[in-house]
Amino acid sequence: MVKLEEAIIARLFRGGTTFEVLVDPELALALKSGQSLDVRSALAIDKIFKDAKKGDKASDGAVQKAFGTTDVLKVAEEIIRRGEIQVTTEQRRRMREQRLRQVVALISKRAINPKTGAPHPPARIESAIEEAGVHVDESRSAEEQLTEIVKALQPIVPLKFEVRRIAVKIPATHTGRACRVVKGLAAVKQEQWLNDGSWAAVVEIPAGIQAEFFDKLNELTRGEAQTKVL
Repeated sequence: MVKLEEAIIARLFRGGTTFEVLVDPELALALKSGQSLDVRSALAIDKIFKDAKKGDKASDGAVQKAFGTTDVLKVAEEIIRRGEIQVTTEQRRRMREQRLRQVVALISKRAINPKTGAPHPPARIESAIEEAGVHVDESRSAEEQLTEIVKALQPIVPLKFEVRRIAVKIPATHTGRACRVVKGLAAVKQEQWLNDGSWAAVVEIPAGIQAEFFDKLNELTRGEAQTKVL
């Protein structure tokens, strides 16, 4: 849950009464935009107010009459999805900057420059976004708007999305943490535990993180991991 001092108000007028909840601005906007989220994570407190600033709680009777239920989570979701969310200009600016960083990180990790085979530096991607006049929507996830942003960037910066298929073998002495890290960075397509306790797998990663993947694996296994790009 968001801290009370960082929460904002989501408000819905229904049946002659105003109902309010205190919410996390980013999660509330994501929920309002249609994303599937746990409503509880967006709430600062599990209460329905008639005036959140004064701390005046709405009566159960008024809530029941307006929403047909007194279930706080169901009512809160209705208020968030159908009501007004009071996000300040400064909060929107901070949220947009955060979403921009997420978009840049995704492109940098997943795409390469087809001329060099290497990923573009994040600063180059951010510069291209500014040059293209792309609007990054703070109310939508980075993943949701990635395709349209990449399309807008193509005339400015060459981007190619490639997947690397890599065979990995990790010695028994390093399988614990190294296997968890590999599974966090890559999609495991095949895996097998060998008789000597080592772990062998075929994984897929975005081409843009190939160097990072190898560096991390070598660090975790002290250079003892075996890898081969297929």
